[in-house]
Amino acid sequence: MEDTKEGLIKSTKKTHKMQLVFKKWEELSKEEVQSIFSLRSEVFIVEQNCPYQDIDGNDEKADHLLLYENNNLCGYTRIFPKNTYFKEASFGRTLVKKNYRGKGYGHVLVKESIKFLKNQKEKTIKISAQSYLIKFYSSHGFVARGEEYLEDNIPHTAMFFE
Repeated sequence: MEDTKEGLIKSTKKTHKMQLVFKKWEELSKEEVQSIFSLRSEVFIVEQNCPYQDIDGNDEKADHLLLYENNNLCGYTRIFPKNTYFKEASFGRTLVKKNYRGKGYGHVLVKESIKFLKNQKEKTIKISAQSYLIKFYSSHGFVARGEEYLEDNIPHTAMFFE
């Protein structure tokens, strides 16, 4: 196995029964919405001990990427075209459930989000990255710009992919 991000993604796809599903808001079932909100709450509110308003009225404007392993939702991100969340195209609320980390799923989510937006002819992608993940996003070609800022009391940095 290659000791690269690509090798990790390839081996992840072979080793686990991983499934990626893209859906628009109106295509999501009630059960999927419940699972998404539950997982986001588990990671961003409980695990990171950060009380904030997760349901922000933007979910219906997004495409949703759900990552399953053996039919269990274990990864997620929401994807926005330009002039929706930011002036630029974007994705966010990217997460992998704690007991599924270390399998390359975060890389899969980022790579697939970029690919999805590029297929939509989006030129620039902007994300608001938790600052401790700058190296992770940089490995996908994102570049940090501007000063660090607090978002929901957690240090974040604006990052761009051209």
